[in-house]
Amino acid sequence: MLKPHTQALFDEYISAHLHPTNRLTHKIAIPLIVLHIVAMLDWVRLAPLPFLPGGSLTLAYVAWALASIWYLRADAKLGFIVSAAAALCIPLGRLLPTWAVISIAVFGWLVQLAGHAVWEKKSPSFFTNLVHALVGPLFFVALLTGDYKPGSQTQGAPQAAR
Repeated sequence: MLKPHTQALFDEYISAHLHPTNRLTHKIAIPLIVLHIVAMLDWVRLAPLPFLPGGSLTLAYVAWALASIWYLRADAKLGFIVSAAAALCIPLGRLLPTWAVISIAVFGWLVQLAGHAVWEKKSPSFFTNLVHALVGPLFFVALLTGDYKPGSQTQGAPQAAR
């Protein structure tokens, strides 16, 4: 069972993601966006630390640690899954050439924004609530694991989502 705060975030998030094709675009785009963000943040070297893979503390490690704290506080199980997946993006991003990371970024964002412009006809929810940039990956992991079912909203959910 989700914490009330996490449930409320999911209920708010789903209200901007009612169209099934938009949800499908997000299942494609969100992993690509997470990958490219982590990969690009890993390009920013902060300090040499020989015990870390790559020998440097990068902005990716800092962002991953902060995001992981948020995810684990939102939900331990889902947070662990999202944090583990994001951590895997660091070595994966290092394997990719720069042009591939940039191509993934462009493609991921085009798919994401097309979902909202073409099918949902609403702005992405993180335009009005930046926390939803973190909620998106957690939400879709919750859908994949069955920890959140779109019809399970408790209050204020649009009827079309039930």
